[in-house]
Order: sequence, then structure tokens, then C-alpha cells
Amino acid sequence: MSELINNKEHRQEKLKTLIKKLHDGSNFEEVKEEFEKEFGGVHVSEITAMEQALINEGMNPEEIQKLCDVHASIFKGSIEEIHKDDKGFYPFPEGHPGHTLIIENEAIEEFISSQIVPIAEEYEKTSANSLKIQLKEAMERLYSIDKHYSRKEMLFFPFMEKHGITAPPQVMWGVDDEIRAKIKKSINILSDDKKDSSEAVSSVREAVEQLIEMIFKEEEILLPMVTEVFSQEDWKAIEEGSNEIGFSFINEPVKWIPKADDIENIEIKNDNNDGKSILFDAGTLLPEEINSILNTLPLDMTFVDANNRVKYFTQGKERIFDRPKTILGREVKNCHPPKSVHVVEEIVKQLMSGEKDHEDFWIKMGEMFVYIRYFAVRNKEGKYLGTLEITQNIKPIMELEGEKRLMS
Repeated sequence: MSELINNKEHRQEKLKTLIKKLHDGSNFEEVKEEFEKEFGGVHVSEITAMEQALINEGMNPEEIQKLCDVHASIFKGSIEEIHKDDKGFYPFPEGHPGHTLIIENEAIEEFISSQIVPIAEEYEKTSANSLKIQLKEAMERLYSIDKHYSRKEMLFFPFMEKHGITAPPQVMWGVDDEIRAKIKKSINILSDDKKDSSEAVSSVREAVEQLIEMIFKEEEILLPMVTEVFSQEDWKAIEEGSNEIGFSFINEPVKWIPKADDIENIEIKNDNNDGKSILFDAGTLLPEEINSILNTLPLDMTFVDANNRVKYFTQGKERIFDRPKTILGREVKNCHPPKSVHVVEEIVKQLMSGEKDHEDFWIKMGEMFVYIRYFAVRNKEGKYLGTLEITQNIKPIMELEGEKRLMS
């Protein structure tokens, strides 16, 4: 073996050259042999830098995405073993997002090896319809991997970008979508009586192989990469958002509570809080932004406070009912004709008491089909704050057919 490459810049250029060779159609085994000859090990940061450099040079992330499984196969076994204990397991405590991702991957691999692989092999041999049904059901269950990928994309990737790691999320998200599409394709083939067992099993294998490759990338590239840069605050924010998205093949994990000697008073920071913005449960907005957002909504909103007085309404372009500013501060019963006052009062009474949380009506108004909804607005403690009326012309929505996936 020749002397290993040690110069950092030289290593990066060599890595880029090898991947470009693959991109240009060079033989995989020859490129892999050259890699093994030149490199003793590759740090995950080098893979990150290489992908970012290729994007900066103009290579489309989708092109890198196409090569992702190939260059992962080259790097496999050469990535330096960092952040691991003697058992090859990251030192994440139970409930920590890193620990959850790993045990989820273990459960996914177990499902594939114990369910999908044996059923697929037997179905390929016999073409039995009962096995076809079982395999379809197994692939439908495998699609719950969507939650696993969504947590990664919605929770891990934003913090990676915050720390300047931008190329790997772009590439990995694209591959996640490919896996989702391949699982769906397999399900569709297994649902088609005209497709034979060989075509179905081939599709299943293609999806499963790419999914297994992604598990390698998550545990050997993604986790070491983020472990170097994520703060405890970052990890805690990821953990807090995980339950909302859900989990794949595992039950909801125990709540992770950092040790007192690790960090004191973890607080999820909001970098946009400039003193002028209003803090919400998720993010901050300037008053001008709030007003503009509400007025941009394709519906009318009116808020009646706990004292039954009109406190606010939107000023959108497409108004359904007249709302002059003179009604602000008026009792809501005085804003309706006498014949409908009792209905309004009854709605508010039921929402205020907790008997109902919402009430809906729909009426025809000329060419419009108007959907009117009333919601009780309560704080986190359940205290009634008022009633929100939302009015929308839903006729254009009711007339939608088929799908639209391209811009007009």
C-alpha cells in the first residue's frame, strides 16, 4: 500500500476526484480499490466538506444524491470510529434523540430481516397469493419509516443548518424521498394482479437495500457529525419536538432529562427575539408581520372576547361579510339582526361553558358556498378567552379534482 494521504487539502481534493470519477461513470470496484489504497480512514467531517465543495462547484445536490449509496459503500468500514464506546454504541442516555434514532433503526432492521426478507424469498419461489398479501401488508407497515425520516428532516436538519452543515441535509433528504417512493412503488406493484412475483420482489429488494444503506449513513455519518456540534439546548429542542411527529416501530421513548451536572436550566433559545417581536409557542413575529399574515389568510376571522365584545377582525382582500371598524367594542349580539341573535347567544353560551368546543354552519350565498365555523378559544389552563369565527368560501375547494403537482 502506498503512503497514506495526510495533507488535509490534498485529502479533500482526492476524495472529490474519486467521487467525480464515479459521477463520470468509472468502474465502482476500481474507484473503491484506489480509495482503499490512498486512505486509511475518513472522518465524517471530510465527507461533509466534500459534498459541500461539490455543491459549491455547481454539482446539483440531486446528482450527489444519485451517488450517495455508491460513495457510502466506498466509505463503509473506513469511517473513523468516533464518539463510540467499546460496544460500538453512541453514549446517548435513554430517551435522548440520538439513542431513539439508533434503537428505532435496530427495530426497523429486525422487522426487515424477520418479516420482509423471508416472506419475499418465499413469495418469489411460490408466487402464492397469500404471501403476496402478507408482503404488501409488511411493506405498508414499513412505510411508517416516514415518521423516522420526518423527525430527522424537521428536527435534526434545521440545527445542522444552524451550525453551517448544509450539503448533507440536502442530499440525505433527497434519498429519504427516494426510499419513500420505492416503498410506495412496491406496494402498488403488490396491489396489481397483473404484476408477477419477480417484479414485486425486485421492487421490494430495491427499497429495502436503499433503506439499509440509509441506516448506515445515519449512524456512521449523521450522528458523529451532529454530536460534534449540537449543544444540549439543540438536543433538548429535538427531543421536545419528537413526540409531535411520532416514531417508527418503537413505542414513545421515556422523556430525556439531562443530568444536572451536564447543563443547568436548559432553555430553548429563540434567536429571533429582538425585543420588538412577540413571542409565540413556536417562534416570534413582529406586529407588522402578524397583521399582514392574518390579512393574507384566504378567509375572514373575527374574535369576540370573554366579555362578548368584538375585539378584532381580519382585513383580507376577499371579504364575505361586511365588518366595518365601528363594530369594534360592541357586544356581539348587537352586531346581528334580531332574528338571529338567539342563535349567536346560544353558540357563545355553549362554547363559554365548555359544553362545546366548536360549532359549524354552511350556507349558499349567490355563487359562493360559505363555511362558517365558531371555536372556543382557551388558554393552556383551559380558561375561556373568547370565541373565534372563521368564514370561508369553500366552493373553489369543493370543485378541485385530480392532482396539481406543478406550478401554473
